[in-house]
Amino acid sequence: MTWTIIAVLIVVGFLFLLLEILVLPGTNVAGIIGFILIAVGVWQAYEGYGTTVGTITLGGTLVLSVLALYYSLKSNTWDKAALKAEIDGKVNLIDETTIKTGDKGHTVSRLAPMGKAMINGKYFEVKTNGEYVDENTKVRVIEIDHSKIWVEPIGK
Repeated sequence: MTWTIIAVLIVVGFLFLLLEILVLPGTNVAGIIGFILIAVGVWQAYEGYGTTVGTITLGGTLVLSVLALYYSLKSNTWDKAALKAEIDGKVNLIDETTIKTGDKGHTVSRLAPMGKAMINGKYFEVKTNGEYVDENTKVRVIEIDHSKIWVEPIGK
């Protein structure tokens, strides 16, 4: 096998590893293919050119791997790809002045056992005690616990 093919195997192996890290994280397929291609390239260097050249190829591949890892961790390489947006919203923040225990409203969606209801002119995500409530059913707030609103159908 020629040096060109060995070099192409190793370079394509590194490209597959890069693809695994940046584009397809978690799939492991590209990473495994990358490792296999690099191993085949090094093995072909041993097979075709002997122990000395194979060891030099293995050492060069390891040195390039360590240098690439060092450079990517030291520089701001990952800052360019990292998500910097902050999530400042919270789910279903309940304003104590807009809803309280005993308030009445109606369901906007089916509660199975969670869904949406309109209470005091505002939409809330509400929960029942395990029962299913159809859409457009009148409900009453029976408990407010942190970010959860518990309701029951009226007239049951």
